[in-house]
Amino acid sequence: MKIRIKFSKQGNMKFIGHLDIMRYFQKAMRRADVDIRYSEGFSPHQIMSFAAPLGVGLTGSGEYLDIDVLSTDSSAEMVQRLNDVMVEDMEVLSYKRLPDNAANAMSLVAACDYTITLREDYDNGLSCTEEEFFTGLIQFIENGNLEVVKKTKKGEKLMDLKPLIYEYRLIKDGRGIFLKLSSGSTANMKPELLLEAYCKFLGKEYPAFAFPINREEVYADNGSDTSHVFVPLEEFGEDIE
Repeated sequence: MKIRIKFSKQGNMKFIGHLDIMRYFQKAMRRADVDIRYSEGFSPHQIMSFAAPLGVGLTGSGEYLDIDVLSTDSSAEMVQRLNDVMVEDMEVLSYKRLPDNAANAMSLVAACDYTITLREDYDNGLSCTEEEFFTGLIQFIENGNLEVVKKTKKGEKLMDLKPLIYEYRLIKDGRGIFLKLSSGSTANMKPELLLEAYCKFLGKEYPAFAFPINREEVYADNGSDTSHVFVPLEEFGEDIE
């Protein structure tokens, strides 16, 4: 039986990297007595995969992992059991059964939602207020040159960010921004790329620690190349009664 788990990663857990988060969940499965399926062979491991690893320093309100189980209790019971063994700042939000033919979460990822704010207590050297910074960022998205050089494992390549930004708007009375960005294996855009490009446009150095970035949701795309229909990964499953 395939299960999709949605969880949040907040607070100091943002400093824990993906490999350690994976090991953490492996231990949590054992502590919560989840009847998870193991691979066969000389070195059995839990059948587990994550939708999209979250970068160190980012928080997430809509993170996903898929597991295979041999048996299970109800969704409500499993959420409670897992949360009973979770550390502070980690919370399981849902536990849903997937159809037998469901694709794994990692292969489905097409877009992600992010909210970005500016720390009030950080001396970032931007010489502007929060409202001025994010209003200017909106104008930069609409009218600026969004071609950037992205470093990859194979070297560097020129990337135009504009087609990868599906939605944007000011939030918190102009003191932050919401972004829906392309994600996945074919066209992956991190919000840091946009912030770096805008700071470069302003003639400022990008102050990475000045921006709390939270990933709000991860989506699959049930549309076409010309018309996107974004669906949260959670909606592919159903609650177990």
